Amino acid sequence: MTTATSSTVPVRLADAGLVLPDYAGPSLSGLLPAVADALGAPVPEGPERRAQLGLEPTHRVCVVLVDGLGYENLAERAGHAPFLRSLLDGASSLSAGYPSTTAASMGSFGTGTAPGRTGLVGYTVRNPRDGRLANMVSWEGLGPAREWQREPTVFERLVAHGVTVTTVGPGKFMGSGLTEAALRGGGYRAAEPLAARVDAALRLLREPGLVYLYWGDVDKTGHHEGCGSWQWGDELGALDGELRRLVRSLPRGASVVVTADHGMVDVDPARRWDVAGTPGLAQDVELVAGEPRALHVHLRPGADPEAAAERWADVLGDAAVVLTGDVAVGAGLFGAVSDHVRPLIGDLVVATTGRATVVDSRTQTPASLQLVGVHGSLTPAEVRVPLLAVHT
Repeated sequence: MTTATSSTVPVRLADAGLVLPDYAGPSLSGLLPAVADALGAPVPEGPERRAQLGLEPTHRVCVVLVDGLGYENLAERAGHAPFLRSLLDGASSLSAGYPSTTAASMGSFGTGTAPGRTGLVGYTVRNPRDGRLANMVSWEGLGPAREWQREPTVFERLVAHGVTVTTVGPGKFMGSGLTEAALRGGGYRAAEPLAARVDAALRLLREPGLVYLYWGDVDKTGHHEGCGSWQWGDELGALDGELRRLVRSLPRGASVVVTADHGMVDVDPARRWDVAGTPGLAQDVELVAGEPRALHVHLRPGADPEAAAERWADVLGDAAVVLTGDVAVGAGLFGAVSDHVRPLIGDLVVATTGRATVVDSRTQTPASLQLVGVHGSLTPAEVRVPLLAVHT
């Protein structure tokens, strides 16, 4: 049987080399509440989360989120990052949620909750209003961000308590749908090169408050060249130098916390399945959402999810764990799931293993099909992200 009860899911995942997200333990969703408590601002779960993560009290802090810098990716390539390597000794990791992808992780990071409450459940999603595929990064086809993502953000809570919050990131993200959904609250300082973002953060840290600095080029390089490439190593080295400068230039009493939204694995082209050309996968499928490592499979009305799960498991074998949506929700893959979010989760939820991917060439662009580095599933390399903290 491919599906039984939600209670069997942790064992099935472990047997496949996958891990269940740990939303209650040290997690990406707990980081900003912990930081808020370190700043003296009361937010839900703040004291418990800070105790979990061991963050020291502070009046000014820069939280750096490096897109795509998984804990295992960093540990494996630490020779390119002597400064970050020095922080790894004694450092812990955090659990991202499911799927381990930017939109879902940013929602959890920004709200202190889980994808099941934010509705940010993948790279793409089926919009229940029109049944079409929508993109959660570009926000194309989703409508007003505040209507989609209804949870208050930690930034909003901090601002309400008088804490100055400023995001430092690319100009194109200012006011974007994903920014409004996950990170609304406070000000925004546009800066493009990483050095300019570090300079902006240091200026802002002259005053008390929280600075959030985002850097996306590690993820971008990994997607196009692979996280095992020399290009990825060079990008990590450049990041390392700027983070070293940030920490060495901090005003007294300031803190820096470095984390990521997910890790990455390089694909194996021999372990790729295309739904469009595989009858056992295409049967009864109306739409495939999510991404090649973490799929939401929406079936035609009247189709049997159990039978579809059996077919998918027969085709994919040990390349994936195939669950019905109900079993995945019951097992806690998405955390607690709100009623308005449940329709976004597929009739089937598919997490690939190893370096396998499942694509659908009917809806994905040719460029997306050629990506070398990918993420979204539940391998430790994708789910575990670093927690590197420095207090001056």
